[in-house]
Amino acid sequence: MYESFIHYLWQFQYFSKNDLRTTQGEEIVVFHPGFKNTHAGPDFYQSRIKIGELEWVGSVEIHIHSSFWQTHNHNVDEAYENVVLHVVWSDDKPVKRMDGSLIPTLELKNRVDDALQLTYKKLVNSPEEIPCASSFQQVSEITKLSMLDRVLSERLESKAFVVNQILVRNNNDWEETAYQVLAKNFGFHVNADPFLQLAQNLPYKTIMKHSDKPIQIEALLFGQAGFLEKSEGDEYINILKREYDLLGKKYRLNEGRLNKAQWKFLRLRPANFPTIRLAQFANLLFCRKNLFSNMVEASLDMKWKTFFSLQQSDYWLRHYQFNKQTEEKIPVLGQMSKDNLVINSLVPLLVAYGKSKDDQMLVDRAITILQHVKSEANTITRTWASLQLKSKSAFDSQAMIELHNNYCLKHRCLDCMIGASLIKPI
Repeated sequence: MYESFIHYLWQFQYFSKNDLRTTQGEEIVVFHPGFKNTHAGPDFYQSRIKIGELEWVGSVEIHIHSSFWQTHNHNVDEAYENVVLHVVWSDDKPVKRMDGSLIPTLELKNRVDDALQLTYKKLVNSPEEIPCASSFQQVSEITKLSMLDRVLSERLESKAFVVNQILVRNNNDWEETAYQVLAKNFGFHVNADPFLQLAQNLPYKTIMKHSDKPIQIEALLFGQAGFLEKSEGDEYINILKREYDLLGKKYRLNEGRLNKAQWKFLRLRPANFPTIRLAQFANLLFCRKNLFSNMVEASLDMKWKTFFSLQQSDYWLRHYQFNKQTEEKIPVLGQMSKDNLVINSLVPLLVAYGKSKDDQMLVDRAITILQHVKSEANTITRTWASLQLKSKSAFDSQAMIELHNNYCLKHRCLDCMIGASLIKPI
């Protein structure tokens, strides 16, 4: 038995109400089960319940066994003094308030249909990646779409929260924050951490002081990334080294310099090497000055589609690494990569900014952008496609990723509208 199942039973009142009484024998009438509490304290609040002759408005606490009340130290927590009903699967021990009075208890183990319990156990114990895969076609389209809408909102909230954490560290500087968020995403997961560390150690304000000189931006990025240390070779390298030596001393950057060994090349296609990504990032910083302001402006119309349509400097069109020239021209930032930056940088920044300004139009604009970006193609979207749930845009694919990672893999079927619809009594 899982406590989440008892939560579900109480929230939707899926148990027999026939001669409903407390374990002490008092009659119970439930007018309203209350609202689920997602914070600290009792599980449901503002519940309206009649026990015996008295009508109560207060909290309800849920446990598998009533003895868990003491195990969880609720007996010494004043936050639980307003509990009017203790709902348990099994009542194995009387529970008292701090003043010694008994807390009314409702035991559910003999009030739940066996078929409902069996359906629940099959679902949450399913070995499938998507627990409801075998029953997925039974779910109505409106339920599926409603759940996707909900989890997309949750995903955007979560990403906006991460942006806000970075914003706080940057003393509410949106330009610095946009720079760091973009830097991390230019690492494309494999090199996300060193890219973020680089941006944190090389302030955007410093970059902006040299925003009209692309060679100096490259020198600052490659030097601070650790790629110029012990590098010898052609004239381009020598220029970068001279520039970084001067600028590094001027801005006292040496202490925050990364080590070349922190960057990952193994099993990456050459076009995804961190050297190429750094060169592309450098050109973005040169061409899109005042990053955050530019991104917000680009979001106003379809300009966001071309915001990341830039190529690296000439040297990096023929080199994957320093001193390693290639005959074939190196590709510029591809469409999938540009879409990735829109999804994981532009959209979260817009949502976070919109919420900070209490401007729903900015949040809606971010959602509209997702609806115009091509769907991501990965193992998760392919898994959903095998269940006939097709992804038409990034709006869909982002929702599917959230549903898969935070509900299906965690077997949160009772918190999912799809899973809950399958467990509902007939």
